[in-house]
Amino acid sequence: MNDETAGLQVDPALRAFVADELLDGLDLEPARFWSTVAGLHEQFAGRVEELLRRRDELQQQIDAWHRDHGAGDVETLEAFLTEIGYLLPLEEPTVTVSRVDREIAEVAGPQLVVPATVPRYALNAANSRWGSLYDALYGTDALPTDHELTPGYDERRGAQVIAEADRLLDRYFPLAGAGHADVVAYRVSSPGELAVDTREGTTGLADPTQFAGHRQGGVLLRRNGLHLELVIDPSTRVGAQHHAGVSDVVLESAVSTIVDLEDSVATVDGPDKVTAYRTWLGLRTGRLTATFDKGGRSVTRAIHGDRTYVGADGDEYTLPGRSLLLVRNVGHHMRLDAVRTAAGDPLLEGVLDALVSAVAALHELRGHAEYSNTRTGSVYIVKPKMHGPDEVSLSVDLLAAVEEALGLEPTTLKIGIMDEEKRTSVNLEACVARAADRVIFVNTGFLDRTGDEIHTDFEAGPVVGKDDQKSQTWLRTYEDRNVDVALRAGFAGQAQIGKGMWAKPAAIREMLDTKGGHPKAGANTAWVPSPTAATLHALHYLETDVHAVQEELRRRPLADRRDLLVPPVLPDGGAALPEEQSRHELETNAQSILGYVVRWVGLGIGCSTVPNLEGVGLMEDRATLRISSQQIANWLHHGLVTEAQVRETFARMAALVDDQNADEPGYRPMSDDLEASPSFQAALDLVFSGRQEPNGYTERALTTWRQRAKATPGGDEAQARSAILTDQAPTP
Repeated sequence: MNDETAGLQVDPALRAFVADELLDGLDLEPARFWSTVAGLHEQFAGRVEELLRRRDELQQQIDAWHRDHGAGDVETLEAFLTEIGYLLPLEEPTVTVSRVDREIAEVAGPQLVVPATVPRYALNAANSRWGSLYDALYGTDALPTDHELTPGYDERRGAQVIAEADRLLDRYFPLAGAGHADVVAYRVSSPGELAVDTREGTTGLADPTQFAGHRQGGVLLRRNGLHLELVIDPSTRVGAQHHAGVSDVVLESAVSTIVDLEDSVATVDGPDKVTAYRTWLGLRTGRLTATFDKGGRSVTRAIHGDRTYVGADGDEYTLPGRSLLLVRNVGHHMRLDAVRTAAGDPLLEGVLDALVSAVAALHELRGHAEYSNTRTGSVYIVKPKMHGPDEVSLSVDLLAAVEEALGLEPTTLKIGIMDEEKRTSVNLEACVARAADRVIFVNTGFLDRTGDEIHTDFEAGPVVGKDDQKSQTWLRTYEDRNVDVALRAGFAGQAQIGKGMWAKPAAIREMLDTKGGHPKAGANTAWVPSPTAATLHALHYLETDVHAVQEELRRRPLADRRDLLVPPVLPDGGAALPEEQSRHELETNAQSILGYVVRWVGLGIGCSTVPNLEGVGLMEDRATLRISSQQIANWLHHGLVTEAQVRETFARMAALVDDQNADEPGYRPMSDDLEASPSFQAALDLVFSGRQEPNGYTERALTTWRQRAKATPGGDEAQARSAILTDQAPTP
């Protein structure tokens, strides 16, 4: 027995990381750390297995019912789901969460999700608390481009950006009797007053309380809890062009960020997990850096410091320079081969995630970090893929056990509930009740939730196409009811109500035109795919006072949860579905699956912008993969497509995806030999095993094929083919 690892078989890279980095400077020895891991696994493994068996049991009963009744009617289905214990009595929870940071409880604004496996991106996200409005407008399609831009700085484009910034300032920070385009100088005439000189004289803000403070070369404004700084520097090229010397308009943007250990990463072994954990640790200590080449020169990125101002009352005060960080752990169903028990069983990965997430935060909680993340002493852990309140209780008990093991005050570890499984959606009140003293987040998300909807209703009939899901009764109810339940439970002023990701990173104009619906729906945060998108989405929170919206929505009738039970199936079993529509749906999903899987399996990239059939780049992660694979598996099961059609379509789409990735360094084309391509075979595996795969999850197939791909460095083609055809992993 290895005493240092409490008898656990631990990957050497992971063992070294824990001893040399994670625990460095803490009064926690490796032996105690691994003993805690072993103890937590022993405490929760049986309970996890029991709950996973319960998932399977319920799904089998639901499948049998739908085979007998088809989609059925809602009243009969409701009675059946109640009888088997899937649908639980309604509850009226009240949350009482203490020590919550303002970014969670009070400030409404955008939220980034960033893979923990890419330190450069993680630093970029953490530093995106403040973003340049000028840059966001200049470099995206937020403004139309009517001419070819000159290299470097294009003054015509600059004038267009300045004019748009003036328009936005007029909208959100209007002046008394003048427009911002008329300003020739912004100046602080006294600690509490902003004087604005125009061509016609001196005026000020129409609402003087919007002036929040100043610093050398900067004027700070505030609206709906978010800040905006006018950076005044006429010596710069942009400042010289501006009528009042404003060289930039900087917006408080990504108020919070989820550092992701789950859907957007490809972590299949010890070294992969070390990369992810090291990023989270470095962000919490404030010592994370990343050096990379940019435009032919070496650039080192580090964590930004805070921003200090003189307030309107004349006193100095500080605003955070960084996004508040949350961390997303894996779901209960995940096991980790990199750590095994003495009996050889893979570890509950969620146990290790929870403990590492908390231990990394100890560096800050004990005053050893360069910068603060929390000002209340809390650690925010987002937990995905929980099925119902019993699994929420399991997560709460795990966090409480970690607190006890580390000597942390109870409820230090807060929990974010991802509402992405149907059994959670229909029992959301009970789920919230189980975490009432530590829940800080409930989020909706179209993709994973749709994937689970398809899998849960698999036997009810062939489901509608992926895009048509967005107009289904269940989805509209899901989005509304999430807000209703959270507001009735008292989330306002204590916790976040989140909405899903904007999936088109380059389509910023479209985002500006549509994503404003999220704060108007009562969400005080919503996901965006980039810092630039965060800056522009922040405009929606300047536009909408979310707290006022929530107060109004709190009084509306609660959305009827029976509407969540309506299966999204095609009428007449899909008999009237046009062949062209069926073919397009199959091609769209096959291309999406291959475009994502080839990068996950072949390159270890867990989150990608994948061009679709029309060449539009879409953000893809395991959630998008889940819905696409379940869509095809469902249609295959119900005979809308055949196995031969699926194989032929995937082969054609493989050639297209190869062309789309031709310039990707290290890319290995699938179409050179489809049978020997781990990526191609993984894609087929996801579809052909989709019916039997528990909950329609994708992790088993992805991990298996990624491990095989990693085990054949340089691509020994014969060995890879042998491994694929015999279902055995190749020898390194």
